[in-house]
Amino acid sequence: MSDPAPLSPAMTTDRGRLLTLDALRGVAVMAILIANMPGFALPDPAYSNPAAWGDAGPGDIAVWLLTEIFVTGRMRGLFSLLFGASTLLILQRADQAGLNGASLHLRRMGVLFVLGMIHRTFIWTGDILVHYALVGIVALAFVGLSVRRLCIAALLMAGLSMLLGWLDCASLLAASARDTPQAIALWHAYQVAFGTPGAAALAPEIAAMRGPWSAATAFRLDNNGDPLFDLMTIGPDTLSAMLIGMAALKSGFLTGAWPRARYRRWTIVAMALSLPAYAAMAITTMASGFDVRAVSLAELFLNVPFRLIGTVGYAALILLLLRPGGWWTTRIAAAGRMAFTNYIATSLAMTFIFYGHGLGQFARWDRAAIYLLVPPMWGLMLLWSKPWLDRFGQGPLEKLWRLATRGHPKSS
Repeated sequence: MSDPAPLSPAMTTDRGRLLTLDALRGVAVMAILIANMPGFALPDPAYSNPAAWGDAGPGDIAVWLLTEIFVTGRMRGLFSLLFGASTLLILQRADQAGLNGASLHLRRMGVLFVLGMIHRTFIWTGDILVHYALVGIVALAFVGLSVRRLCIAALLMAGLSMLLGWLDCASLLAASARDTPQAIALWHAYQVAFGTPGAAALAPEIAAMRGPWSAATAFRLDNNGDPLFDLMTIGPDTLSAMLIGMAALKSGFLTGAWPRARYRRWTIVAMALSLPAYAAMAITTMASGFDVRAVSLAELFLNVPFRLIGTVGYAALILLLLRPGGWWTTRIAAAGRMAFTNYIATSLAMTFIFYGHGLGQFARWDRAAIYLLVPPMWGLMLLWSKPWLDRFGQGPLEKLWRLATRGHPKSS
């Protein structure tokens, strides 16, 4: 028989904030570091393909396999889900206060776009803020939909993402014959993105990242993708998660209003569907010898529905594990309240370790070794976020974002 009691009334608010959102955001900002570590430390194709750089030993393959099964895509999905929920919450509160919620949201996205451009140009090319700002503008059109219609729209966006991914994969499969100059060029482009392009092709990136800050910045300016292209290609996937986040907030899922038994069911079903699927994709990719076609098929097409399902499952599991007033919940929620600051602080710390303006360790560590840096960074987030909030009330970048948007830094 289902437990009729909600998750916990004490988890719904903390000083006017949704503790559940803060805690989920804290888990996301910590766990996404696992996914991002190859992007900080290794050449770009190694992010998706462990065979792209160096001699991948058993430890490296094991780390890649575990990351693929348990992390890849779903922490970004969780961030996107929470971004959608926070967007809706801010709009609702602005409207209740007699403000123009849509105007406020567009200003917030404009400021986020500028801050993201600074991040992706001068600090780290793996920035997600610019993309979120652009998708966030599109998401504004959906905020008035019911829970049911938000879910339908999310599924349609996921379907569009799969279609776009399949078109990419079909192009790659057609180009694999390499029988025309166009096919050769396309095959090479996919090798650079997802395959094993070879040491010579990766040498310019390695030299730039190990060089002075000016060289790394010049490389980023030359090689950063077009944000509008990303909006068209991966935007539907991001938007699908944002819309699920809006639906999850409206339905009470993200406020802890559901019975615990319902969260347990969603966790079990989502994990039973997503984890075996990710394991099967990873094992198949390994069996192919990390062939670019297998990597691309999993990355661009097959994982789309399971990423969304897994994201919801992780959200349900995290909500079940929260304990209001407990040390871990309090510290993780504090890290989540400062997610923007912690996200940028992570970029600053990791690029200092791996880039030439700091210790210059880029492409010098194997894949397994780079994850030794994750626990210390988590420890710093957990230790510094709460004392900072106790003293100042907001993270420094959260305050800057609010000041640039509203003209005053006061937290609501």
